[in-house]
Amino acid sequence: MQTLEEKLKAPFPKDKISWRAQSLTHAGDKAMALAYIDARDVMNRLDEVCGVDGWQDSYHDSGKRTYCTIAIKIGEAWIAKTDAAGDTAVEAEKGAVSDSLKRAAVKWGIGRYLYDLPAPWVPCETYEKNGKKIFSKFLQDPWSFVKNAPAPLSPKPTAKENKQLWEVIEIELNNTNDTEDLQYTWLARTDDLAKIRRINEEWYTKLVERKDFLKEQFKKMEA
Repeated sequence: MQTLEEKLKAPFPKDKISWRAQSLTHAGDKAMALAYIDARDVMNRLDEVCGVDGWQDSYHDSGKRTYCTIAIKIGEAWIAKTDAAGDTAVEAEKGAVSDSLKRAAVKWGIGRYLYDLPAPWVPCETYEKNGKKIFSKFLQDPWSFVKNAPAPLSPKPTAKENKQLWEVIEIELNNTNDTEDLQYTWLARTDDLAKIRRINEEWYTKLVERKDFLKEQFKKMEA
């Protein structure tokens, strides 16, 4: 459980973090920057840590809010956590689904550290509409205004290192003896699988397919 929690909570690479303007100074020369991640990065983190068959999400509406439940398989049990979000100004329903997914993921620790980051005031560009200043873009990288930011994930390996790592994991999967051994091997390689996925999605997919094939074979043997 501790290993699972640590892997879910791991900081994202800085290039995966986006920033939005929360508010402007009276002069309109600076904006308060808030960090956030994309829903796709949440899904990728769940795939990498839990496996594509180790988590699931579901949604339901209640009033003007969309509720998302993320369930993760821990041992033989499914543990679920839920949170909700309201419609957004753009693509309301789609935005509510994405936001509710991200909020439910925070309950699992994914991206939770972003809430602890300071919200710096960053020089920005604005334009006027109906006599009101509207944010356009940041003029400097918000990260340069954040002190003591947590270290991001390690850099991508080179293509050669990635291929060697891929071959090692494939051999390890092929040398597993049963479903439990297979699951342990896969979870033990979570960080390495994330590295492979970040540089070559096709290689990562092949490993997933190999794992799923072996899992089905073991199930037949154990039946």
